[in-house]
Amino acid sequence: MSRGFRPHRDPAEDEAHACVTAAWRAHERELLGYLRRSLADADAADDLLQDVFVKAMRQGKDFCSLDNPRAWLFTVVRHKLIDRARTTHPTSPLSEDELANLALPEEPVAPVDALADCLARALGELSAPDAAILRACDLEGMTQRHFAEIHGLSLPAAKARLQRARQRLRDRIATACQLRFEADGSVAGHVPRPPAD
Repeated sequence: MSRGFRPHRDPAEDEAHACVTAAWRAHERELLGYLRRSLADADAADDLLQDVFVKAMRQGKDFCSLDNPRAWLFTVVRHKLIDRARTTHPTSPLSEDELANLALPEEPVAPVDALADCLARALGELSAPDAAILRACDLEGMTQRHFAEIHGLSLPAAKARLQRARQRLRDRIATACQLRFEADGSVAGHVPRPPAD
């Protein structure tokens, strides 16, 4: 007795479907709220939301490689709104108010990303050897082995020097930037430092 045809499931397609679905669940409500604020017609907002979902699904595995799925989804939403405005009013340009309504919501800056200015300043306050190894290995991507060869050090000595420099930089940032931490140890915020003279 034949069991019938069973289609082959591609694991990559399953992974892409799961990836899109997870991003969609995380952002669907926000996207719909944005569309409903931008359009007077709730049904039109629902239709555009469905179009965005279909476009995300068609991206397949490319969607999973996006650095920021939320930004991608909002960009697609904005383009859909612009296309709709063009087709419903093909001869009238968008007003200033309509253009303002199409502005994307600001992406919140992660507290750790807001430390960039403080990090640069704290790095400049370290000793020259500490700053040199941190710049070379952590900022410019030089391998510890290459740094060791250039500076006549053994690899273990270069590794130890880099670890000590990282610790001194961490201590300097924590003190000078007055870091605040979440319960899980992630950065919650800091007190910005005045610019250097």
